[in-house]
Amino acid sequence: MQGGKAVLVALLALTAAAAPVVFAQAYPSKPIRFIVPFAPGGGADISARAVASRLTERLGQQVVIDNRPGAGGNLGTELVARAAPDGYTLLWASSGYGANPSLYKLSYDPVTGFEPVTLVTQQPFLFVVNPAVPAKTVKEFIAYAKANPGKLNYLSSGVGGIQHLAVELFKSLAGVDLVHIPYKGGSSGHTDLISNQVQMEFGTILSTLPLLKNGQVRLLAVTTATRSPVLPETPTLAEAGVPGYAVSGWYAMFAPAKTPAAIVTKLNRETVAVLQSPDVRQRFAADGSMVVASTPAQLAEHVRQDVAKWAKLVREANIRLDATK
Repeated sequence: MQGGKAVLVALLALTAAAAPVVFAQAYPSKPIRFIVPFAPGGGADISARAVASRLTERLGQQVVIDNRPGAGGNLGTELVARAAPDGYTLLWASSGYGANPSLYKLSYDPVTGFEPVTLVTQQPFLFVVNPAVPAKTVKEFIAYAKANPGKLNYLSSGVGGIQHLAVELFKSLAGVDLVHIPYKGGSSGHTDLISNQVQMEFGTILSTLPLLKNGQVRLLAVTTATRSPVLPETPTLAEAGVPGYAVSGWYAMFAPAKTPAAIVTKLNRETVAVLQSPDVRQRFAADGSMVVASTPAQLAEHVRQDVAKWAKLVREANIRLDATK
């Protein structure tokens, strides 16, 4: 009798240990939702759709896009944080994810509230100035800005957005005084940039390259830690005179906290396979994006570093969502 109980306990233990594996093998058995916390048509939406269509093929289940814009991406992010941790509701996050804890009162923790799946891509911002600005290099711009404190304006897509924070980090490291002029979307400020009402921007490749090709702005540097394959002759800000500077736009996939590790592993494996396919890499490269396809652990570390970096900047620069500068 005693031996029978021991065998039963052993069988139950084996069954419990095997359950996650069986669950992962059966997953997915129904459609998966990508929650994109931004409006349709933007960079986050376009990148999510590019991956979703290919994941649908690999997983054998429809991967659908569900746009939930609002509050700097927080509405959609909170929806995923509250979702069942079963792998059927996923978050397609952007680079504001790491800054939002310092700017908003959140109901989730970006570090512990989700299971990282993969860092999908990184994109540089382009440091451009109106041609009337007498600076052909970053060092010349810094010297000119120091000689004219508070007289140069820069545009961004809004207070607390990643473009705003990227320039504020530049201001901090370079020791310059620039005036922030926020717009409702970065492109809406380009008329003022072209007419020299604002003098500079850290713009996205998609919105800024046309201005560059038309000679309406001058390019000084890219913001990423490495040079952009789209603009290989353009130095990074760190190379051009601001040591330690590195900011990128990025997209990443997360699952709700406590999603089984086997499911996270499968999502990572399949998504990385999609991202490494030549046609998808070419698709992202056309938009100036560099495919990363990280491990979950690498994404977790990336988020920790981002949260710490932006928290320090927001505190020291006294950045508030009700401020205009």
